[in-house]
Amino acid sequence: MYEFALTGAQKSYLRGLGQTLEPALKLGKGGLTPTFFSELQKQLRSHELVKLRFLGAERDERAALCEQIADEGRCVCIGAVGHTALFYRQNPIPAERSVTLPD
Repeated sequence: MYEFALTGAQKSYLRGLGQTLEPALKLGKGGLTPTFFSELQKQLRSHELVKLRFLGAERDERAALCEQIADEGRCVCIGAVGHTALFYRQNPIPAERSVTLPD
């Protein structure tokens, strides 16, 4: 499992940034396919913070899907509300980071 320690203040900051984002990915009937994960990797590399929209997933399924996406996508689920979820992975190259986390 991907581990990246974030403080409560950092998560709150990222959720605030995520409110203005449009969903970059949508998860529909096809489910978690290799194509979905390759697109997630592209989005995380270029933006670090990715908003995902669940289409048709039941309430019970969404929590399990978030956990699976975070695990297989090597990212952190910042939060999920309703049909949307927010994922974050810091770029390992400091010069290419688009999100500056507060201390």
